[in-house]
Amino acid sequence: MGLADASGPRDTQALLSATQAMDLRRRDYHMERPLLNQEHLEELGRWGSAPRTHQWRTWLQCSRARAYALLLQHLPVLVWLPRYPVRDWLLGDLLSGLSVAIMQLPQGLAYALLAGLPPVFGLYSSFYPVFIYFLFGTSRHISVGTFAVMSVMVGSVTESLAPQALNDSMINETARDAARVQVASTLSVLVGLFQVGLGLIHFGFVVTYLSEPLVRGYTTAAAVQVFVSQLKYVFGLHLSSHSGPLSLIYTVLEVCWKLPQSKVGTVVTAAVAGVVLVVVKLLNDKLQQQLPMPIPGELLTLIGATGISYGMGLKHRFEVDVVGNIPAGLVPPVAPNTQLFSKLVGSAFTIAVVGFAIAISLGKIFALRHGYRVDSNQELVALGLSNLIGGIFQCFPVSCSMSRSLVQESTGGNSQVAGAISSLFILLIIVKLGELFHDLPKAVLAAIIIVNLKGMLRQLSDMRSLWKANRADLLIWLVTFTATILLNLDLGLVVAVIFSLLLVVVRTQMPHYSVLGQVPDTDIYRDVAEYSEAKEVRGVKVFRSSATVYFANAEFYSDALKQRCGVDVDFLISQKKKLLKKQEQLKLKQLQKEEKLRKQAASPKGASVSINVNTSLEDMRSNNVEDCKMMVRLEVSSGDKMEDATANGQEDSKAPDGSTLKALGLPQPDFHSLILDLGALSFVDTVCLKSLKNIFHDFREIEVEVYMAACHSPVVSQLEAGHFFDASITKKHLFASVHDAVTFALQHPRPVPDSPVSVTRL
Repeated sequence: MGLADASGPRDTQALLSATQAMDLRRRDYHMERPLLNQEHLEELGRWGSAPRTHQWRTWLQCSRARAYALLLQHLPVLVWLPRYPVRDWLLGDLLSGLSVAIMQLPQGLAYALLAGLPPVFGLYSSFYPVFIYFLFGTSRHISVGTFAVMSVMVGSVTESLAPQALNDSMINETARDAARVQVASTLSVLVGLFQVGLGLIHFGFVVTYLSEPLVRGYTTAAAVQVFVSQLKYVFGLHLSSHSGPLSLIYTVLEVCWKLPQSKVGTVVTAAVAGVVLVVVKLLNDKLQQQLPMPIPGELLTLIGATGISYGMGLKHRFEVDVVGNIPAGLVPPVAPNTQLFSKLVGSAFTIAVVGFAIAISLGKIFALRHGYRVDSNQELVALGLSNLIGGIFQCFPVSCSMSRSLVQESTGGNSQVAGAISSLFILLIIVKLGELFHDLPKAVLAAIIIVNLKGMLRQLSDMRSLWKANRADLLIWLVTFTATILLNLDLGLVVAVIFSLLLVVVRTQMPHYSVLGQVPDTDIYRDVAEYSEAKEVRGVKVFRSSATVYFANAEFYSDALKQRCGVDVDFLISQKKKLLKKQEQLKLKQLQKEEKLRKQAASPKGASVSINVNTSLEDMRSNNVEDCKMMVRLEVSSGDKMEDATANGQEDSKAPDGSTLKALGLPQPDFHSLILDLGALSFVDTVCLKSLKNIFHDFREIEVEVYMAACHSPVVSQLEAGHFFDASITKKHLFASVHDAVTFALQHPRPVPDSPVSVTRL
């Protein structure tokens, strides 16, 4: 689309009129100042390396200050808590903390079932990690604690490893739960070690490899996994334990097979609880502006279901499974089972990355909304310490909950004081009130989980929006979703990341290549195919790639360059070599004939021949020249005739007589200079260096000089380190801008044909 087409002829004229004076001054500046190639820039010191400071000396001299700074960096509560505005923030944090605690109580009990653990361990995981994050976290609004995606990932590990830990023997429920608690707490410690280690080595950038479509596709698939895992509690079924690839498919098939065995009391309990929760959420959405805080539907459902279950005896009369014994008080710390580390290392790393990705993505959203900064590396340390210390106190891995974080922000939360208040409220429940939920039906917890999946399941609509916006992101979303559904959560994430990186490589292999033209009366160069105002400079080709050139696309870069220039470079070079070779053969043949005549003239029998030897030699030279001309005529596809020897002597002095394209009867390119705009290069590798050298060699073979422009300083350093510059390719061929290179090329032109010549391969 041209410039006039994009904004209209009138707008284009107005734009050019408004900026014409500035553009002319810019052009005059570039024309009047000396051209800046690489040598001039180095003389001016533009690209000189900055002096390095000896940081180790500074560290020795300021060790105390450095230690204090490190303490403040890794313990942010010491920075913001002394400056906490009590009058402005305390009331909001108090209401927010109570609201979040009301949500954490039922979610903690419910998500413990997802992890395959007794519900009380969900309460532990809602206390210890939350308080640890209050001390070390940098986000003021996210709510750390149990999360559905993390819980189902933990559940897939505990259900697969707990039987193996007990030698696959028949075990009772108590022993099974104890084994799973040990696996989950050890997994939490290992996840914490990974996160702390990655944070200390500043590995927070790893989350950049998890794009938004990947994360949303993954969480959507995890929501489907969570939904399927709760069907056994909704219908009151006893299912076999499935793990590994296709476990979700096997579970769905088993649920369908055993559906006639469903318990009516359990189904009715789950349905009633689900309807109540949906109605309360709809009321909260409708009365959001009038209510000071959301109606605690989950807590009210929890209390009401427990009272009904106790009063009606749902467990004994209708065979409804209940939570059972919830011991009061905290449990002592327990050392992790290091023998399980080798079995858990893969799952621990996956859970560590997923948990951090969810927390940092949500934390950055709130930070951008409220105008503060979240340190990704410190977030890794904070989450790692939460999981590490929580694992010692028999918690399972936690992350950030999206629903609770939204409640914490919307109810007036301003800092992690709200998180500390919610954790203290959970502590009160653990110590005194936990045993009151003995008769709570598990079907109610399953209903709470399923209703809370509404937000993540809505992400299925991403397929429609991504289809319109970006097909590549849609492909990432679909591959991530499908792989996670079929291969389970751990392998699904690995496949998704690998596919996402491969797609990036494929997309860099096919960047946008363009020939640039100059916008009139400016030093601006744009793609002539997209901007109608941009015109190519006569005799100069400017070529640009939208991506860096490296081993994966170096060959595509060279091919696109030769194609966009309109000259079949390889064909011209091959024809030139053939003609030069035949010239050499004809010269050699002529010399052999002359030598033969000399020998005949010198022999006694050659006296009669020697009389006219000079005439004979002249005749043979004339015949050989005619033969050479005939051979050249046969080789040249265009049918052009060879020039005379006198015309050959007027060619470029750099090439020997008879070796130029014109002397050989080959078509010449319609440009004398090629400029490579390398502003998109962020690095160069050895393949790129060789490709650039080949470009210089090939275009010089067809009498086109090559220049490079707009190289960044690190790229120039890498070119020097790779010994790219030599006697034939000097730094005089490297210019600071495209306009400098064009100006220099116009000042040093080669003879250019009057009309362009198209060259095609025969």
